Amino acid sequence: MYLRLPWVLGSVGLARTLLIVALSVSITLITGLSISAIATNMKVGGGGAYYMISRTFGLEAGAAIGLPLFFAQALGIAFYIVGFAEAVVGYIPGVSIEVVGIATLVTLTALASFSAKLALKGQFVILTVLMASLASVFLGGEPSAPGIGTGEAIAAGSFWVAFAVFFPAVTGIEAGLGMSGDLKDPARSLPRGTLLAIGTGLVIYAAIPIFLSQVIVDHTELLNDSLILTRVARWASLVVLGILGATLSSALGALLGAPRTLQALAQDRVLPRFLGRGYGPGRDPRLATVVAFLIAGLGIMLGDLNAIAPVLSMFFLTSYGVLNFSAGIEALIAGPAWRPTFRVHWSVSLIGCLACVAAMLMINPGATFIAIFASAVVYLAVQRRSLNARWSDIRYGLLVLVARAVIQALARRTPHERSWNPNILVLAGTPSKRWHLVLMGQALAGETGLLTIATVVPDEFAEQTGLAALREGISKYLEERRVAALVKVHADDSVANGLLALVKSYGFGPLVPNTILMGKADGAADPKRHAELLSAVQRRRRNIVVVHEAEDIKLLSRAERIDLWWGGNRANSGLMLALAFLLKKHPVWEDAQIVVHRVIPVDADTAIATADMNALLSTARFAAKVHVLAHAGEPLEAARIHSQQADLVFLGMRPRKDEESLDDYSRYYTALAHRTEGLPPTALVTAADEVDLHRLFSGN
Repeated sequence: MYLRLPWVLGSVGLARTLLIVALSVSITLITGLSISAIATNMKVGGGGAYYMISRTFGLEAGAAIGLPLFFAQALGIAFYIVGFAEAVVGYIPGVSIEVVGIATLVTLTALASFSAKLALKGQFVILTVLMASLASVFLGGEPSAPGIGTGEAIAAGSFWVAFAVFFPAVTGIEAGLGMSGDLKDPARSLPRGTLLAIGTGLVIYAAIPIFLSQVIVDHTELLNDSLILTRVARWASLVVLGILGATLSSALGALLGAPRTLQALAQDRVLPRFLGRGYGPGRDPRLATVVAFLIAGLGIMLGDLNAIAPVLSMFFLTSYGVLNFSAGIEALIAGPAWRPTFRVHWSVSLIGCLACVAAMLMINPGATFIAIFASAVVYLAVQRRSLNARWSDIRYGLLVLVARAVIQALARRTPHERSWNPNILVLAGTPSKRWHLVLMGQALAGETGLLTIATVVPDEFAEQTGLAALREGISKYLEERRVAALVKVHADDSVANGLLALVKSYGFGPLVPNTILMGKADGAADPKRHAELLSAVQRRRRNIVVVHEAEDIKLLSRAERIDLWWGGNRANSGLMLALAFLLKKHPVWEDAQIVVHRVIPVDADTAIATADMNALLSTARFAAKVHVLAHAGEPLEAARIHSQQADLVFLGMRPRKDEESLDDYSRYYTALAHRTEGLPPTALVTAADEVDLHRLFSGN
């Protein structure tokens, strides 16, 4: 305000200066509105921006903003004190900036440590000095002679350069926000104090350039004299005192706010707990103040901090952006927990968030990315520690909001082979006993598909143990083995009924499994009930993969060969190609060779059939070896001969015909299962999905 606002006026003129003031204050005003909404919706504790963000987006996000913000606040103390010391040294020759800076830091730290209330009362003295200095400016007029000093001339800048120079002047609301834990009624004081401060700043920042444009005839003076306000003012000494008071006020505000951010981080166990200890009736953070003192003292001794100044400013703007985003998302979700007495439309807060990002990029793009990178590192580090927060946040609600939008969009679209990805429901029973099914499902789902591990338990067992406890136990078992999957536990009077119920009901809207993966029926199962389950899956247009396991199944070691038997059902063939392709993306199967076997009548030309198959696979960009053989019997008999060295065999299994009875289909499946005995691990495949995957490979 004292040193750079006149330069902004000289650089871009009055109209653009007022536009810069309006844009800057608008961003801060929206942030103030968002802070007011959040503050009136929760009991705000100590830590200011960190507290609000951590209670909205979780501990990780709060730490990602709060920890860098603390360092920015602590080094900000050094910036302000160095500015104060430079002004003092100009009037006391022979004294170094470092000596004055350290002496000032010790004095302010003692004041802040002894009593925050006393330090805040000291701010009223400084406020009086600032008001007197402004009165001196507005009671002055056109300068008639050089004043105390002329300063160095600074070249005129562009609109955005001028914006970048001025914008830090409107970021001071962080100081008041940092004192949130010391306020008697934060829900009342934060909105009133923040918005009144913004309004006061707007009036002063607009009045000074308007006044200067009237009293300064030659605007080049605004560029050539950084202390021109001392020449304009009626009493120049009051302006000098105002500059000193402004730097002291900012330093004292940062010295009060930074330790409280650190104290809140320590109390939430992000940092060692002893740093969060409070002393006296006000629970003053004296240990945290010592840490802030040491960092600020180091900054003063280093002297020139201009290289990192832009990065530190970015952390303040980052906190503003996240506060706006927090209020916007809370209002957009509009759950019962969002009941602020100070209401702001979600669009206003989100516009404020975007404006903060835009301001960061315009001020310094490089510093913006450094600040984002530092916050991301902190976020990941805290996430790895798996700290348990004592409060709830809105992340679940945010994910539900996104899922709602995605599901509604999916419901308006028709599935297509080009966008097909597996959504696999594994009927695993007890996962530890049928682990090969879990691993097969994981390999097929890969990084882009969805995987659900489902199990059915008797009603009595579910009542004794609890479905939630069972689901949590299976989830933990999978997590320990690095299997990313949803878990569904269903209770029923029988396993057969439960499996049928799962197939019929599992899913939400358009997000239903398109592929059911299961094992063969055990010896105690009723073959007819198993056939009924297969029929139910087919009727609901879902693919079936039945894995007939063998003792030597290679799901944890390197596999070398996948055999695929090409039959007359084009839908089955397309699904088998898709499954083989997905398996090849998994580390266990990536080096396996795919062999496509095709059985033709004994009187057919194998050369022509081989050329046709090679042409189809070439068009499909599918790397596989083709083996065509003339065979008079069933393909399954040929598989017994030619697939003994395979690690996995895919065979087609026909669906139940419309006129076919359940008994007949049960006999077909039982006979097919019996004939696969003695083969390597075999997957019986039935394509029933409405998406024709053969088109994905044939191109038509």
